[in-house]
Amino acid sequence: MSRKPVPAQAGDRSRIELVFDKPQTLAALFGQYDQNLVALENRLGVYITARGNRVQLEGSAEQVALARDVLHDLQARIGRGEEVDTGLVDASIAMAAEPVLDGIVRAETGAPRVAGISIRTRKKTILPRTPAQAAYMNALHSNDMIFALGPAGTGKTYVAVAQAVAQLITGSVQRLILSRPAVEAGERLGFLPGDMKEKVDPYLRPLYDALYDCLPAEQVERRIASGEIEVAPIAFMRGRTLADAFVILDEAQNTTVAQMKMFLTRFGQNSRMVVCGDPNQVDIPGGASASGLADAVRRLEGLEGIAMARFTSGDVVRHPIVGRIVEAYEGGEAGAGA
Repeated sequence: MSRKPVPAQAGDRSRIELVFDKPQTLAALFGQYDQNLVALENRLGVYITARGNRVQLEGSAEQVALARDVLHDLQARIGRGEEVDTGLVDASIAMAAEPVLDGIVRAETGAPRVAGISIRTRKKTILPRTPAQAAYMNALHSNDMIFALGPAGTGKTYVAVAQAVAQLITGSVQRLILSRPAVEAGERLGFLPGDMKEKVDPYLRPLYDALYDCLPAEQVERRIASGEIEVAPIAFMRGRTLADAFVILDEAQNTTVAQMKMFLTRFGQNSRMVVCGDPNQVDIPGGASASGLADAVRRLEGLEGIAMARFTSGDVVRHPIVGRIVEAYEGGEAGAGA
């Protein structure tokens, strides 16, 4: 592997060599056609040469040190059974570039960067991919009510569903309740055929997708049939007390103030509630009603037992282009409002 070096400022160049003691992991570490190393070069502006089990890094001292930490982190993740791809390279760069989060992220070179923060489900173990996700997962462990705010693709709902499944499996909650407002995203679908379940299921599909990613399909179906897992629109929550349950409200920006108050006051004993939404993507019909999510955050931020987890475009863990799209739209909206 040999490519043209990336220029660095005079006097700021550094060159180090890493020797990996587990050659059998190098194929996974480097990626097909060295795609992971290429991604690391492009993101950090360093020059990487790989020969056998030796990897030479060259570039600015700061970026070379960052690339070294990322490669050690990726090798540790491979050792834990994770599959490394360019998305995980981006996530590891984001984690390594942040200041150490006390109690969450370790500083030691070569050590796993996440200490004690993970979610285990029947199908996989989820580790945070960004510092904001690490803080979010920590909040899920230690707070009764969590508001997760930020753009699509940051893992707000997925991580919450994984935590809910983990707690259902261990028996710390007896039920898992997933809810969304049945609001179309800027279009009118008209009357849908079928019974009530068939009418509302299309709106709830993203929640089902997260469930099936964390539990085998037969377990999802069995637990839904037994009532352990319930997926329903927010209108079905009125008049209930949700005790011994992990409750998730997705797309919360599309609730009205009255709906949000109704939902939050369903909170019962031994329960945990996560409210996920993107304040910048409100699809309430007509735009006449204020978003219940923005109103709730304004009223409840700072109250004991309630945590706020905020994500930005830099926390997007889908394809990197999604983060750039979010930044472009947010920048355009800011400019239009100036």
